Amino acid sequence: MSYPHPNPYDPPQGQQPGYGYPQQPPQPQQPQQPQQPMAPYGAYQGGAMPPMQQAPYPQVMPGGVKAARVMLFVLAALNLIGLVLAVMGLGGITKASHEASTSTYTSDMAAFNVGKGLLIAVIVVIVAFTVAAITLAAQFANGGKGVRIATIIACVLGIMLSLGTFPFGLVHTVLGVLVLIFVSKDDGNAWFNRPRY
Repeated sequence: MSYPHPNPYDPPQGQQPGYGYPQQPPQPQQPQQPQQPMAPYGAYQGGAMPPMQQAPYPQVMPGGVKAARVMLFVLAALNLIGLVLAVMGLGGITKASHEASTSTYTSDMAAFNVGKGLLIAVIVVIVAFTVAAITLAAQFANGGKGVRIATIIACVLGIMLSLGTFPFGLVHTVLGVLVLIFVSKDDGNAWFNRPRY
């Protein structure tokens, strides 16, 4: 029994040189290196371990995304506190407008109506942002790009509105900026762009 020829580019054994091959000087043959036996169960033997292949998408929610979700829930809780205060203020203005309507000073009624209208608008905005914050935070675990984009838009709008109420909206501004940063980072992008099965 003969072993295979070590150099596949040499003419096959038993054939005349020059038949089918151009004439070249013979190349020096290099000794073959012995193969290392495979370890049981596919373990790697010899030398340094090859670098681990990192998964292209995270399998668990990154810490920054978890922090952003918690901050959205905190923003929703602060909004609920603001909602309670706004409803109490609306009740106070309504009561004061009823008392003013029975008095002789009817010129103050326009001011009460403007105050009621502003508080109703504030209540609507607070309710919208509270519902958005809770809904978006609940969707972080299985949401896609749409959740990330909606979170970014909601944070930008929230930051702009909270800057208008600067001393009172400072906490909203800081939390909104942090959520915006955490969701916009690369690990947040990878989390929301991961494939879903």
